[in-house]
Amino acid sequence: MVPAVIISPEPGLAAELHDALMEIGQVNVVRRLGDYPAEDDLVRMIRAICPRIFFISVTSLEKALRTAAQIEAHAPGIQVMAVGRTCDQSTLLELMRAGIREYIAIPLTIHELPSALMRLHQALDRKPPHIETTDLLFSFLPSKPGVGCSTVALNTAVALAALPNSKTLLADFDLNCGMIGFLLRLEKAGSIVDAAEHSAHLDEVLWPRLVHSMGNLDILPSGDIRPGFRIETGQIQYLLEFARRNYRVICADLSGLFERFSVELMQQSKRIFLVCTQELPSLHLARQRLEFLRSIELEDRVSLLLNRAQKRSLIPTEEIEKVIGLPVAMELPNDYRGVHRAFMEGRPVEASSELGKRFRELARMLTTPEAEEPAPRRFVDYFTISPARFTLKTPSRK
Repeated sequence: MVPAVIISPEPGLAAELHDALMEIGQVNVVRRLGDYPAEDDLVRMIRAICPRIFFISVTSLEKALRTAAQIEAHAPGIQVMAVGRTCDQSTLLELMRAGIREYIAIPLTIHELPSALMRLHQALDRKPPHIETTDLLFSFLPSKPGVGCSTVALNTAVALAALPNSKTLLADFDLNCGMIGFLLRLEKAGSIVDAAEHSAHLDEVLWPRLVHSMGNLDILPSGDIRPGFRIETGQIQYLLEFARRNYRVICADLSGLFERFSVELMQQSKRIFLVCTQELPSLHLARQRLEFLRSIELEDRVSLLLNRAQKRSLIPTEEIEKVIGLPVAMELPNDYRGVHRAFMEGRPVEASSELGKRFRELARMLTTPEAEEPAPRRFVDYFTISPARFTLKTPSRK
């Protein structure tokens, strides 16, 4: 059934309309508001529950028209039906000028509401509602446990949230060894498990109870260990749809075990960051992971992040690229003291440190138009001898 919202300061009118809609059965009333909402509250509700139809009382015609205009501005295609006790010509004229073509008067006649609902359904089929969503979903995949993938995911998310108009969500999908909550000393509350279990019913009331907020960054830790619990594909879909409507950037910290939900997340990601270090076991497993991602046709989304990089490593960056078969997109310098101090204090690394600056650089690269829409490669680019450092361009297939 089509989700709908009733807005009416008259409880009797709202109740009568609700009963009639329930009897017909074509519409599911997901919310009843006793007053015309403020614009910010209206937008949050639309992004949270995705209604397709609004029934708006004309008890206050001015407020009703303002609400309808705000709906059209933020979610064009959502259908609006005006509801009132009387049907005078001046009201109808104002509604028509505002682009509202449907009006029903309470009490209802037997055929009036079903006919109006049929016209609304036809309008929805012709022009489905458009609610803005983001495609900036980034997954962080460790080559092996202990390479600092959670540290990278956390500090990248913090740097992204610090950018203008970049409301960011960091979700810890490592259900067995999730570290985000520990790194930030988060008190036990909501978790990714809770969000998954309630994914079909997420809204602007429940969501703030699940996330931990740090300014412009919301965090979903993995929560307590729950043996046998697995996130289903349908839960991931509901969760991602909600997050895409409510955040500009989403960062997913993965376990590296390639659970079904992790693969689903990577398939929907704009970029997959494979995090490794300069040690041979890490490089070996990074190559194995890349081979698997290649087998499911995700290689072109993978960027290699070299964590804890040291200038005098026994294995030069060029050799690492040959071993793994992928250019290093960025080298993150080793800052053991700074990272350890951040752990002890339950905070991100210092933004002014060399490592912090590198995270800020990565965040800017991910949110620039060039990162979102890479320019087509020229023919001569395929003959570059040395791969460029600090690039997120898609590598050519070999």
